Amino acid sequence: MDHIKCIILDIEGTISPISFVKERLFPYALDVLPYVLELRWNDPAFKPYRDAFPEEYRTSPEALRAHVIGLTKQDVKIAYLKNLQGYLWEDGYRNGNISAPLFDDVAPQLRSWKDEGKVLAIYSSGSVPAQKLLMEHVKVTAEDGSDSGKVQDLRGLISGWFDTVNAGAKNDEESYVKIAKELKVDLDACMFCTDNVSEASAAKKTGMSTVLVRRPGNEPLETRAMQAFRVVDNIRI
Repeated sequence: MDHIKCIILDIEGTISPISFVKERLFPYALDVLPYVLELRWNDPAFKPYRDAFPEEYRTSPEALRAHVIGLTKQDVKIAYLKNLQGYLWEDGYRNGNISAPLFDDVAPQLRSWKDEGKVLAIYSSGSVPAQKLLMEHVKVTAEDGSDSGKVQDLRGLISGWFDTVNAGAKNDEESYVKIAKELKVDLDACMFCTDNVSEASAAKKTGMSTVLVRRPGNEPLETRAMQAFRVVDNIRI
């Protein structure tokens, strides 16, 4: 790690459980969507999110809702859906209905890396606003492992926020080149941590160090992937 100056982190399945996204965030967005569409359809603050969708799905609240449900079920990673989800989650975070669980090793390691002077960045398919909301409302776990009901804001540890809009697709080599350039760090001094093999492959081709993170709830890694990459069970690297 001595030569690593920057650590870039995926979120889902890497620093936060996949179950939080699929079983908490996605259902929450679908639950509140009908009320938002009914009350805010013509609200100027909501209009940019509505109008980002293809025209055929903007003909009515019902059409847009049906489209969102379909995209969510397929876990389609498209910018206009991700931006809408971030908008819908914001109220949930702000009113305390949502707080984000991180794996136990994550917060201490982020602080340790920050104290060492390393640059930390997030690169996730979730929108940058959604990333910031998650890191702003991190669930604090009590010593006995229970939910303490408190949240902590970890945004100050992160120096760069990247998604598929401002960086590009996560399986595209050029996205990692762009991120390193934006952070002003050489590619060979960057390390990318992810649970996704195709993302790790793209980053590795640029000269970045890559680490596959194996977490509870993730899809099992194939033997070929475990031979090709460094595999860890936490980010205490």
